[in-house]
Amino acid sequence: MAILTILTYPDPNLHKVAKRVINVDEVHKKLIKDMAETMYGSNGIGLAATQVNFHERIIVIDISDDKNDLLTLINPEIIQKEGKQEYEEGCLSVPGFYEAVERFDYIKVQSLDNRGKSFEIEAHGLLSVCIQHEMDHLEGKVFVEYLSPLKQNRIKKKLIKQRKK
Repeated sequence: MAILTILTYPDPNLHKVAKRVINVDEVHKKLIKDMAETMYGSNGIGLAATQVNFHERIIVIDISDDKNDLLTLINPEIIQKEGKQEYEEGCLSVPGFYEAVERFDYIKVQSLDNRGKSFEIEAHGLLSVCIQHEMDHLEGKVFVEYLSPLKQNRIKKKLIKQRKK
C-alpha cells in the first residue's frame, strides 16, 4: 500500500468530473487500499478518488472512532433525500479551514462495494454529510464553493500563500 498525494485547493484537477467505474478490477482494489491508507494517515474521515488525482467515481469513508469501519462507495448515486442540516465541514484538500455547509439530513445511496457488488445504504447526520461532501468531489466541486465569493477568495489566497512557503 502507498500514501497518495492529496491535491490542494485551488488545484484545477479538483474540478474534473469523475467517470463511472465500468469494472472493479485489481487496479481499483489497490487504489481503494491506498486511498484508505492515505485518509487514515491524514486523520480524515473521507476521501474521493478525485482528491488523489484519479478521476473515477470512488469514495472511501470511515467515521468510526477506532477507524476500523471502512465504507467504499463506487459509482454512488443518491436515490432518496430528506431534511436539511448544517454541519461544519473540513476537507483534506482544504487543510486548516472549517465552515458550515447545509446538506440533506437523510440520504439513501445506491452504490457498488469494493468487489463490484451493488448495495444500498441509508445515512443520517455525519455519515450523510460525509457522503455528500465526497460525492461533490466526484462532480468537481469543493465544499468552499458553497461559501460566499469573499470567503472562497480568502481561503484560496491563504492556501496559495502557504504553498509558496
